[in-house]
Amino acid sequence: MGEYTQLMMKSITIPDRWSMFFKQLIKEVYKLGVDSLWIVIIISIFIGTVIAIQISLNISSPLIPKFTIGYTTREIILLEFSSSIMCLILAGKVGSNIASEIGTMRVTEQIDAMEIMGVNSANFLILPKMIGLMIFIPVLVIFSMFTGILGGIAASYSTGTGMTPASFEYGLQFYFNEFYIWYSIIKSVVYAFIISSIAAYFGYYVKGGALEVGKASTNAVVMSSIMILLADVILTHLMLT
Repeated sequence: MGEYTQLMMKSITIPDRWSMFFKQLIKEVYKLGVDSLWIVIIISIFIGTVIAIQISLNISSPLIPKFTIGYTTREIILLEFSSSIMCLILAGKVGSNIASEIGTMRVTEQIDAMEIMGVNSANFLILPKMIGLMIFIPVLVIFSMFTGILGGIAASYSTGTGMTPASFEYGLQFYFNEFYIWYSIIKSVVYAFIISSIAAYFGYYVKGGALEVGKASTNAVVMSSIMILLADVILTHLMLT
């Protein structure tokens, strides 16, 4: 915790050259955010479809209205899937990328060379990744919400489980609380900081060679996932109770 705190204090400082910072920021937004868009869309469509089908198959009582399928699908996607579960998936893709990239620079002594030249290596390498991910993660979450609900709508047209498009769409609109969208976006920004900072920490303090870089990448994904789940419990308790 002490090393992590010191690294964050060293990273979160005013950049020496703003032009270089913005250049790196745009590069990181594209590499960490835009390149993750396709996997978010594909997973969200399939999960939204599966959620709708599973709920429709398990609601067999005539006392439960069919619009409950759309309502429940919306709540699951908005409250948990598009923020928490999607960020757990991104922790594997983005977190390992950050840890391995910084870890490789450490073992090849590129970070040592920056320090010798008087460059704040933590600020130069880590801050653009943190800010870039925190900027673009909400965009990924919104895409996930939209495509997940589209998957549910597609399921209502294609399955013969008694779920109709009209009842599903009514369920999507039933008792809609727009705060749930902001709740997911706020959670995703916190998760983006957790993913980027923990992955950067494990990569920055790598010692050894290529084998240790692989271990650091694995440790970064595991620790990020645990901290995301812990933050999910805390934020849910603070924001919804």
